[in-house]
Amino acid sequence: MGQHNASGRRMRHPEKAHRPATAIPRKPPWIRAKAPVSQGYRNTRSIVREFNLVTVCEEAACPNIGECWSKSHATFMILGDVCTRGCTFCNVATGRPDPLDMFEPARVAAAVDRLGLRHVVVTSVDRDDLEDGGGAQFVRTIKAIRRKSPSTTIEILTPDFLRCDPQVVGDIVDAGPDVFNHNLETVPSLYPAVRPGARYFHSLQLLYRVKEIDPRMFTKSGIMVGLGEDRQSVLQVMDDLRSAGVDFLTIGQYLQPTARHHPVKSFVTPQEFQSLESAAYGKGFLMVSATPMTRSSYHADEDFLKLQEARGQALA
Repeated sequence: MGQHNASGRRMRHPEKAHRPATAIPRKPPWIRAKAPVSQGYRNTRSIVREFNLVTVCEEAACPNIGECWSKSHATFMILGDVCTRGCTFCNVATGRPDPLDMFEPARVAAAVDRLGLRHVVVTSVDRDDLEDGGGAQFVRTIKAIRRKSPSTTIEILTPDFLRCDPQVVGDIVDAGPDVFNHNLETVPSLYPAVRPGARYFHSLQLLYRVKEIDPRMFTKSGIMVGLGEDRQSVLQVMDDLRSAGVDFLTIGQYLQPTARHHPVKSFVTPQEFQSLESAAYGKGFLMVSATPMTRSSYHADEDFLKLQEARGQALA
């Protein structure tokens, strides 16, 4: 799948080849990832390969892959492995995607069943080439998992469907995922440099729309820090997300995938992450995960149980 050069290798971010290279700074001692060497990791990788599936864990070079896959917690990326956007923070390949694979939802469902997942996260690339942005594939995947593994809770991490009919989001909500996640990624002032194909307030409106359709559905969003934002801007993003009714906020350290990607401007200390977590809880989020290693689907199964508990306590 995806674009290839003359040697047959897939090309990553071909349009970014002209971006100036910036040295990747040495990571501080508090950023350490578990090596992907366990038997659990190998078993998960084998199942992913068997069903010919794509995971954001691999495509985005997630530092937590060793830990998560050791527990069979793969995050599936539907709609192929080539994105139509060119976000400068992201390691997923950019270019012209392959045609839609109508058998993909069934393979995802089969892998979820084989892995025995009690909670699964399904995300995707952006597909601006499709009229519905890939929304129907999310619906098909949710329904396929429900049929195969009815007790598995489902979390989706969607693109923004910027050019699509608003009903696309409604159809996904109607399919009944347990958590609807859409990441803002960064503060609005950095969108032109970091997320140039997206619109901050459109993403906020998407999250608001989900709650408008189904007030009981959990909504979730996340941002990265270390891209050049300031604390006040992060606090404003929190306020914006709460205005949209978002329940769960994730904050993690941005790590530069290659020298051609957006440079790391700072490494945020664990103490500052704790401060941001306290601030977020103070603003009313039911659940907050704010650590250097936090990613959208990191510990998602455990956090979903905590989210349910937090709602129960809030309603008591």
